[in-house]
This record gives sequence, C-alpha cells and structure tokens, in this order.
Amino acid sequence: MDQYFEQLLLDYALANAEEERKRIEKVLWHDFGRRKLVFVLDMSGFSLLTRKYGVVHYLALVKRMQLTARPIIEENNGLVVKFEADNCFAMFDTALSGVRASIQLNAAFDAMNVHVDDPFDIRISIGMDFGDVLLTGGPDYFGDTVNRASKLGEDIAGPGEILMTEAAFAQLPSQAGFRGQPLDISISGIPLKAFKLDY
Repeated sequence: MDQYFEQLLLDYALANAEEERKRIEKVLWHDFGRRKLVFVLDMSGFSLLTRKYGVVHYLALVKRMQLTARPIIEENNGLVVKFEADNCFAMFDTALSGVRASIQLNAAFDAMNVHVDDPFDIRISIGMDFGDVLLTGGPDYFGDTVNRASKLGEDIAGPGEILMTEAAFAQLPSQAGFRGQPLDISISGIPLKAFKLDY
C-alpha cells in the first residue's frame, strides 16, 4: 500500500472532527479514486474438489487458472489487481473490454476441459460492476463497486455465468449487440438490479 495513502488513512482514523475526516476523505478520492469496470472471477466448486482431492490438486488448478487468466485479461487491456485463493480480481477501463475477456476466458477453459479428466476441469463464474474505486498504490482496490462485483462473481453467478450490475451493463455500447437477462437480487439486504449476459 502506498505510504501516502496509509498516512491519509491514519490521519482519518485519528481525526477528532467530522469536518477534518470529510476533508481527508475528499483528498483520498481525489488522489486515489478512479472509475473502472471491476471484474471478479471465481473458480466454481472448489471447496468440494479440495475436500475430495486435497490441497495439492487445488493449488495446481489455481495455478492453471492464473496462467490462463492473466494473458487474456491483459490482451483485452485489463489489469490483474491480484490473485487471491481461487479468485482473480482485475479492472478494465471499459465494460466492453471486460466482457470480451470474460467470454474468452470461458471459451479457453471450456476448450481445456475437453482434454482433461473431470477432476481437472476448471469452471468459472464472473461478476462485474462499473463505478468508483480507491486504488491504494499497491495490489488492491476498494469500494462498493468491488464489493458488488465480488458478490456477483463469488456468491451468485453459477459456472459459466457472467453477471453484470445494471451500471456495468449500461456501459456496453448498443452496437456491440450484447443482450442480458435482467435479475433482481439482494446483496446484504440491499436490492440490486443486474444482468446475466447472453453470449
């Protein structure tokens, strides 16, 4: 994490006045805030696989996911923020780039799965949101946009599914021709409109 970012957080934590906290928060968003398409990939069914085949099997599949995901994300002008357990966190400047990467990733894993035994199949679910994020200067990002994308990708999307918030879906150019099935979901008791991408 960037030292300047850390110092601002510490100043915020130690500030006694609400006015001072608001000033620091404004500086943080000005210096570290960006509007991005947040992308969260989750490997489906991995708790069961790990229980059945052990941690080495799990780690080998995670490594294969990482080696496949990074180049596809980067070829679509995305940035891998971090790999964490069986998740990939990335960001894109546009929703179109994120969707293209998502479709290519599903196709890549489907093609690989044809050539391996079932226990070595990789199936993924993806969640995306578009909005403001705080970039910490290190390998992480924060904000409601990250939280919504994480919930969609990790908790709601099924294998092979690409879920997008209404905000992310609205960023897709109409001429790209993508369609989605509307979903009304709830994240921590908060209603959220989303779309399951048809591809």
